Amino acid sequence: MALNIAVFRKRLLTAVYFVAVMLGGLLWNQWSFFVLFTIIHFGCWIEYQKIIALIHPEYSEITGFHRYGVMLAGWCMMLSLTNDMYNIGDFSLHSIGWWLGLIIIFLLPLVELLFSKQLSASNIAYSIGGLIYISLAWALMIGLYEFRMTLHGIKFGPNIPLVIILTIWINDTMAYLVGSFIGKTPFSKISPKKTWEGTLGGIILSTLIIGFIAVSKYSFIIGIGDYDTVAGLPLDTSGYHWFVIAGTAAIVGTAGDLFESKLKRKANVKDSGSIMPGHGGFLDRFDSLLFAVPVIWLYVQIFM
Repeated sequence: MALNIAVFRKRLLTAVYFVAVMLGGLLWNQWSFFVLFTIIHFGCWIEYQKIIALIHPEYSEITGFHRYGVMLAGWCMMLSLTNDMYNIGDFSLHSIGWWLGLIIIFLLPLVELLFSKQLSASNIAYSIGGLIYISLAWALMIGLYEFRMTLHGIKFGPNIPLVIILTIWINDTMAYLVGSFIGKTPFSKISPKKTWEGTLGGIILSTLIIGFIAVSKYSFIIGIGDYDTVAGLPLDTSGYHWFVIAGTAAIVGTAGDLFESKLKRKANVKDSGSIMPGHGGFLDRFDSLLFAVPVIWLYVQIFM
């Protein structure tokens, strides 16, 4: 696979704007973080429903309440995993998410029974699948925005989300470059342009780069005035966690990319959307995260 300079330039320019918006949302504060992933959540849902309607035309006939109600139900999952940082006075977004979610869960099947032309188990299954595929991942991403005990008090920030996202960005870039220069062996029929050389090169390089950056005492990822702890743990006992998280993000993220490619192939579309020239839509850009975040969330809960 030869390196296409024109395509690479277009992708690079779009990526610069994309990275600026993403880093602004990630690093400003917890509210910008929440707003960023709220926008991504709804963007992914819109594209997912369009793709499913192409795969299963009957899905295009779902009621408006079903179409938007399931998106709102997914957003309530995100609200439910917020912590005390997201309280507005006496109002807890966590509580609002739970109660609003329960109301929607009660109303959705009732409205379907009363107003849908034909109750379809497949339509319901696709919507539940979207909740698991899209909303669960972004809800758990909100859950990874953490309090962090340090020697100087309590800090908070997107340390783990930032590591996941940077790993996947580096993995994508390195896989593309390595595959362009030395890639010869096709990786999967689902994504013909991927090669084993590019895939393995991307995974190894992104894991090493992010792992070493994350454990460095000079890293901007870890330190907010404290370079002796990582995620509240002593550096000498927790450094390996970042290599595990980076490696997991790269490997599982590749599976997420292939899954979304399979959906697009079944729908017979090249891109899930066109919001980012050279990169496609929301699902094209965040497919790896949708698979990686739940697995890493489990790792964090069990081992960190």
